[in-house]
Amino acid sequence: MSFLDRPLNRDAQTVAYSDSRNIAGHKVLRNTYMLLSMTLLFSAITAGLSIAYSLPSMGIIVTLVGYFGLLFLTTKLRNSAWGILSVFALTGFMGLTLGPIITRYLGMPGGSGIVMNAMGLTAVIFMGLSAYVLVSKRDFSFMGGFLAIGALVAFAAGLGAIFFEIPALSLAVSAAFVLLMSGMILFETSNIIHGGETNYIMATVSLYISIFNLFTSLLHLLGFADKE
Repeated sequence: MSFLDRPLNRDAQTVAYSDSRNIAGHKVLRNTYMLLSMTLLFSAITAGLSIAYSLPSMGIIVTLVGYFGLLFLTTKLRNSAWGILSVFALTGFMGLTLGPIITRYLGMPGGSGIVMNAMGLTAVIFMGLSAYVLVSKRDFSFMGGFLAIGALVAFAAGLGAIFFEIPALSLAVSAAFVLLMSGMILFETSNIIHGGETNYIMATVSLYISIFNLFTSLLHLLGFADKE
């Protein structure tokens, strides 16, 4: 048996497996960031159109049905090219729902500053947290359960704040979402580079939702602070 025909020892196999996971993780990360940037741009365009044409709010029921319906569709199509179209449909729809929210804040005194500050803070938080994970290569998979439960509780509390019109609860929910979505950015980026998430479509959706919720939560907090 020649040297080339000998089986790899356990250490060599481990290194080879680790290298293949790193290569796959980098490919998923590259595709995710490319698709994420395009969907964010498309979402910004639909939000801009919504603002330009003064489209009214769709209401909580239509928003939730549209969001969960398109999210379900994207999940079902995640392994096909149709999944990419579904991602754009989801993010475009979310952009349309965002337009009336931004319009309301732009109508406030100093509203343009509030919107720009929220956008700037969202970008800084996302890039800072992503860079930290990419540089440190820390594994944040342990946060998954806590984030899932926290997001579920915060979502339920947010619905309660809307239906029962409790401003203090709504403010607390926004603060909680800033922390939870920051954690989600850490978790999902770590999940990608460590091979836990191998589908760039679903990775894009997760990061987009985190950025969307982070932005709207910061918008709410900054808008409240500006009124004080």
